[in-house]
Amino acid sequence: MIIAGGGTGGHLFPGVAIAETFLKRDPTNDVLFVGTGRPLERRVLDGYGFAYRTIQVEGIKGRGWMKVLKALTKIPLSLAQSMAILRSYRPQVVLGVGGYAAGPVLLTASFLGFPTAIAEQNTLPGVTNRILGRFVDRIFVSFPDERLVFPKRKVTVTGNPVRSNLVEQAKLAEKERSERFTIFVFGGSQGAHIINTTMVETLDLLEDLKDAVFFIHQTGEADYAYVAEAYEKRSFAAEVKPFIVEMAEAYGRADLLVCRAGATTVAEITALGKAAIFVPFAQAVGDHQTMNARLLVEAGAAEMIQERDLSPKALADAIFRLYRDREAISRLASRAKALGNPQAADDIVDALYELMASKGKRGS
Repeated sequence: MIIAGGGTGGHLFPGVAIAETFLKRDPTNDVLFVGTGRPLERRVLDGYGFAYRTIQVEGIKGRGWMKVLKALTKIPLSLAQSMAILRSYRPQVVLGVGGYAAGPVLLTASFLGFPTAIAEQNTLPGVTNRILGRFVDRIFVSFPDERLVFPKRKVTVTGNPVRSNLVEQAKLAEKERSERFTIFVFGGSQGAHIINTTMVETLDLLEDLKDAVFFIHQTGEADYAYVAEAYEKRSFAAEVKPFIVEMAEAYGRADLLVCRAGATTVAEITALGKAAIFVPFAQAVGDHQTMNARLLVEAGAAEMIQERDLSPKALADAIFRLYRDREAISRLASRAKALGNPQAADDIVDALYELMASKGKRGS
């Protein structure tokens, strides 16, 4: 199988989850990732031991005309590179997980007659997947396609895949929980500056909880030194890292999350059953992070503070309230877990096997 896409953790980690499940299904299976070679892709895929190839492609939407022109000139090259990879690797199935690299690879694979599918993580599909939906054989969505963006006959609602060892590792980490109330703060794989700075300012309002709480904070590279110094200067117990590879451990130790509402984060929270305060990324395409978060909020499974309303006082008030009301924490966690599908990766792999059987193993 080829898995194409990535660029962000939200696209990459569901692909990793599917790849792990595909390899567990049969030890003779093989997976090749195709991406753009971003540092995150290399770090994650090297860490998991997956083979990968790169193509040269850039995004177009929301960029200046010079960058759009530059991106357009790379399209013929990216298609040629995709064709070379497909002809040399000859996969039985090609799966796109979103991100720039998925476009050329899936279009070329569809043209060559390989069985193809895409996995859409968000409530509002991105531009790449909206285009690919017209060409691929199957479409796996995390949420019901209420807007009918995709051809209905191709769509299967599976939920968003989470890595196979996430639940097991999180349960092990729960046994090592600190006696202190633990708050896990993160803003996605690249960090979130507004969450970082607001959390630092919020510490001044949490003075009464200094001896009762512990923070785990993923900052991203840019804000790491500043945030780490802030916790140390205010004498708060904290574990601050620019990037956390083993998210399961951090999830397992946490009583409460303060985080973005990307599709992978939502899937992991629901698979594990964690209480969360979402701060959706306001500039997300189509405001899809707010839509992701609202699904949980309306089910009583999470709380949300919009970026425009985010302030040290608003965040401190929410933390104080939930710290004092452990029953509310338990309600949020249990309702979140009721919305999750830890078997999403298995469901997708089952469907991919069916697709290969129905369309024929072109690569053989």
